[in-house]
Amino acid sequence: MNDLHIALWQTPHPASTAEALQRLDAVCEKARAQGAELLITPEMYLTGYAIGAKRVAELAESADGPLTLAVTAIAQRHGIAIVYGYPEQNPHGQPFNAAQAIGADGTRLMNYRKAHLFGDLDRAQFSPGDAASQVFEWRGWRLGLLICYDVEFPETVRLLALQGVDAVLVPTANMVGYNEVQQLLVPARACENRVFVAYANACDSEGPVHYGGASTVASAHGLPMATAGRQETLLLAALAPGELAAARRHSQRPDRRPGLYQALAVRE
Repeated sequence: MNDLHIALWQTPHPASTAEALQRLDAVCEKARAQGAELLITPEMYLTGYAIGAKRVAELAESADGPLTLAVTAIAQRHGIAIVYGYPEQNPHGQPFNAAQAIGADGTRLMNYRKAHLFGDLDRAQFSPGDAASQVFEWRGWRLGLLICYDVEFPETVRLLALQGVDAVLVPTANMVGYNEVQQLLVPARACENRVFVAYANACDSEGPVHYGGASTVASAHGLPMATAGRQETLLLAALAPGELAAARRHSQRPDRRPGLYQALAVRE
């Protein structure tokens, strides 16, 4: 593997999908010019997050719908992979809160549905995803997707780590008042699994909802590699295979005793 150069776009949610695509096109050009190979947007970036159940349902599309085609064209035009958030249609209920990875050549790499819904806002708008995240390969890297609240559960990252993931990419819309996620939980998930974790948050406000920014990339040792403030920014980081190898020499995972942990799979 070569170093993987990523960009986390900490940005407000746009007022419309047209604006979202226009701004995404511009930031992809900027990120690629700065050497980024992959860009991560916030949770539900293409449509907005706190927009109400009716509007979410109106804007929801299939994983290969018009919004995906537009993002694919942007990825191909600038030669950069994109991880973006959007509402995915669900024929059996409310839409899914989804994130999709598109390769620099336009290939659809992975689609993931948020499994853990946070609070009344999430539950009013979405159905929970029905499957754990799976690892996908891109340019020699084994990558995984989670969305916002998912990363706060240690089991989610551990499941990806057991599949051999190298980096977990997390579009998020974490709100003001929950800074412990960026400051404590994201580094902990990285350290305890010896993987990179990239957490791309929204900023500014959307109606009554205030987002906390502070996007971060944690190393496989659980140390901050790059951290944003509260305002819009393009956060760059280079993920190095050597860092993974060094961290994994001190991994606790070989000493796990899964037979003792069966109670973890029992609902409280």
